[in-house]
Amino acid sequence: MAEKATRPTSEKKKTTTVKPGKSVKKAASAPAQKTPPPRKPRRPATPKVITPVAPVVEFAPSSTVKGKPVFQPGTWLAVLIFAALIGFAFYLNTEKQKTAEQTPTPASAPVAIFAEDGAVTSIEIKPKDGETVKVMRNAENTWVVKLPLEAEADQGLAQAAAAQVSALQILNSIDADPQIFGLTSPAFLITIGFEGGAARILEVGDTTPTNSGYYVRLDQDKMMITDLSGIDSLLQLGFFPPYLNTPVPAIEEVTTPIP
Repeated sequence: MAEKATRPTSEKKKTTTVKPGKSVKKAASAPAQKTPPPRKPRRPATPKVITPVAPVVEFAPSSTVKGKPVFQPGTWLAVLIFAALIGFAFYLNTEKQKTAEQTPTPASAPVAIFAEDGAVTSIEIKPKDGETVKVMRNAENTWVVKLPLEAEADQGLAQAAAAQVSALQILNSIDADPQIFGLTSPAFLITIGFEGGAARILEVGDTTPTNSGYYVRLDQDKMMITDLSGIDSLLQLGFFPPYLNTPVPAIEEVTTPIP
C-alpha cells in the first residue's frame, strides 16, 4: 500500500555513540520525502476551437484523362503573326533588291560625257516624229545649217549649242532594262561629230521622276542620267534651227506653153 503523503516536519538529528569493538547497525531510515512546490492556482482552461479539416480526396491518375494541347489558341496566333512578319520582311527585302537594280547608281563626281572627244564639229538632232535639224562647220570653220534647209547659221546660237554638248555631265549611271527608261524607242537621236572624224550617238529617253534630268544612252551601250537643262538647250536647236536669216523656199517659175 502506498504510504500516505504527510506534510514535512522538522526532525532533530539524533547522535549515536558507538562503543569500541561493537558494530553499530544503522537504522534504516525512511526515504526522504521531497517537499512538493506550492501549487499555483490554475487558470481556467480556454476552450479550444477545433477547425474541421476538409477531407483530402486523392484521385488516382486515369489513362482516359486527355492531356492539354501543346499549343494553345494564343500560341497559334502568335506563330501566325510571326510567320506573317517574316513573309513581309522577305517581300520588302526582295522589292528593295529590285529597286536597287533599277535605281541609278550615283557617280562619285559629275563627269562630262564627251570629256575626251575634243571639239564639236557637227550636231544633228533627229526627233522620233518630225524633221531632222543639222548644223556643222564648213571648210572655212563657219557654222552653217545643212538640214532641213541649207543656209547660213547664226554663229552665236550654233556655238552655244556646241558648248552645251561639251558641258553635258553624267549625273548617275544606270544598269537596268532600257525599256524602263524609254530608251528602246527614244524620243530623240542626237548625233555629234568631233574633230578627227569621230561621231557619237546620244539617245534621249524619258525624264526622271523628279524631272531633274533625262535618261540617255551613249552609242547604244552605256546608260546614264544627264542634266535636264543641257538636253533641253540642244532640243531647242532642233525645234528652232539657228538660221541667220529665215530662208525662203525657192519658187519654181511655171511657164505655160502658148498654143
